[in-house]
Amino acid sequence: MEPSPQNILFRVPPGAIHEIRKIHNLEKPGRMEQAVSILESWILKQNHIINKDFKKEYLELTLISCKGSVEKAKKQIDRLCTMKALLPKFFSKTNVMMELQDLLKIGKLAPLPILTDDFYRIFLIQLNNTEVTSESLMHYFQYITIFAEYMKVNDYFNGVIIFYDLRQLDLYDLIKEINAVELQQILTILMEGYGARLKNIHLLTESKAIEILVNILKKFLSEKIGARIHVQRTLEDVYKEIPKELLPMDYGGDQRSMDALHADVVQELSSPKHVEYVKMMFKACTDETKRHAGNFNEEYMGMPGSFRCLSVD
Repeated sequence: MEPSPQNILFRVPPGAIHEIRKIHNLEKPGRMEQAVSILESWILKQNHIINKDFKKEYLELTLISCKGSVEKAKKQIDRLCTMKALLPKFFSKTNVMMELQDLLKIGKLAPLPILTDDFYRIFLIQLNNTEVTSESLMHYFQYITIFAEYMKVNDYFNGVIIFYDLRQLDLYDLIKEINAVELQQILTILMEGYGARLKNIHLLTESKAIEILVNILKKFLSEKIGARIHVQRTLEDVYKEIPKELLPMDYGGDQRSMDALHADVVQELSSPKHVEYVKMMFKACTDETKRHAGNFNEEYMGMPGSFRCLSVD
């Protein structure tokens, strides 16, 4: 199996797939195929997982996010299926253009097409000077889960770098609308369910309120992950952390504009093919009455309201 994830949103350079596999000791011929086969067989035996139709590309990227560990990949798959059962509100929307139209007025989200030299995918989130509500934040979280499903079968990367452009946003208004429990839940879904390997988060703003926002985020993250949050005051500061040429032209870079990149994202996520795929994957939850006794442990029981720190590397 040699995936070819080239599409309108992502570019994966020649040799990158082999190098990413090599990082996690999965580059030898047949080794990745064997690991994927083990996962497929394991999923079929899990009576509590309702939908067992996981694509090979999904399983391979799960193995990459788990540093090649089959056992960690099993746990990640089970966690995400459990979260879909316990927290269905995050998985209730499937069509960005039809169901999350109001969110599109608030900001833009786009993966930058070119990977970094160490094979990380950069995400740029640009928020506008628009009133933020708790409802719009939930819509943003729902948007993210739709996108995460897309990435798991269409991209190939070693981890992510997040770049938030907050310059137009009133952070005090944003902070007032944050629901701490929902924030912790979406972080758990992304990091423990989708296996987001986070290299850095860059926050571009001159607002003094950024310290409050960073402190809120750090409540739900381990010290190690919290240390990867960096505040940038100017674009020049961003260039010291993210290669300028990888950014959109309206950020001084060489790539297409943020408007063009975002338009492609919305089109892809709203395509009939992806909408049907997301509907199927959101049904890949669990029926806890069929889980082996004793396996539904305190970690899951406490998850919806838990404030334990997340530490995913």
